[in-house]
Amino acid sequence: MDLSLVIPIKDERDNLAKLHERCTAALAPLGKSYEIVLVDDGSVDDSFAILEQLAAADPHVKVVRLRRNFGQSAAMQAGIDWSSGEVIITLDGDLQNDPADIPMLLDKLAEGYDAVLGLRAKRQDNLWIRKIPSLLGNWLIRKVTGVAIKDLGCTLRAMKRELAESVPLYGEMHRFIPVLLQQTGAKMVQVPVRHHPRTAGRTKYTLSRTFRVLLDLITVKFLHSYLTRPMHVMGFAGLVCMFLGFVSLSATVVMKWQTGLWMTGNPFLHLAALLEVIGVQFISLGLIGELMTRTYFESQGKKAYSVRHTLNLEAAPRRHEPPLAA
Repeated sequence: MDLSLVIPIKDERDNLAKLHERCTAALAPLGKSYEIVLVDDGSVDDSFAILEQLAAADPHVKVVRLRRNFGQSAAMQAGIDWSSGEVIITLDGDLQNDPADIPMLLDKLAEGYDAVLGLRAKRQDNLWIRKIPSLLGNWLIRKVTGVAIKDLGCTLRAMKRELAESVPLYGEMHRFIPVLLQQTGAKMVQVPVRHHPRTAGRTKYTLSRTFRVLLDLITVKFLHSYLTRPMHVMGFAGLVCMFLGFVSLSATVVMKWQTGLWMTGNPFLHLAALLEVIGVQFISLGLIGELMTRTYFESQGKKAYSVRHTLNLEAAPRRHEPPLAA
């Protein structure tokens, strides 16, 4: 299979027929084998009945029905897992993304990029509920992670399969796909794509997602910068706390000498003890993190690096095995 179009669906019965029509119109003329993988993420309307009709009428349509609503990230992961195309294209099911932009993404991908991401030009969304929170969120994510992509929330993307499979999606991580791709060293580019107003169905976006995104951003930053060296962040925090505790204790001693103030009644003594305990806890967490990191990589045979390509090599190097006992 050349192309797999992965589309998470949640209560989009009024959009599905037109969505299928537009996707087919965009993919059929390309002359490539393709499939449209529609993932029903626990819809409670008649979406699945319509998906059954589409699958019966068109063999290109593949349907994955989840047992309940697991969220967009899980639905997208399921679509990738059940797809078979060499190139994975993701798309929203609300018709705000335009499938007619897919050929342009594929042409850009053929220029040597690993992933081509959409940038919603003239975004057709509510200013206060969608656009302003999105602008602020994108700015914060760029500052924290160093990703240069301007629109991280656009679902219209084209990726090589090996990259799509290397990105773990859970929680709200679908919003951080560009960040996760950057962690693998992917060569990415963002191109302007069309964006249409929603004409049917209801948006699933609420401002409450903003707080979940902030929490996931902390996770992504930690995984991006300190996954293989958790002691560097935990140990540094611990050393800072222990140093401040030493400063507080020194201030307590100086105040005792100069003013005769009882040390046991000085709040700086209690602050020093608290900071030292916190410092020891941070360092202990760092040591536990180091052990868990080694377990994560070594028990599963994972690597702390990602190879783009090799020359004159046909297989991956074998892991070194311990010598046999005499």
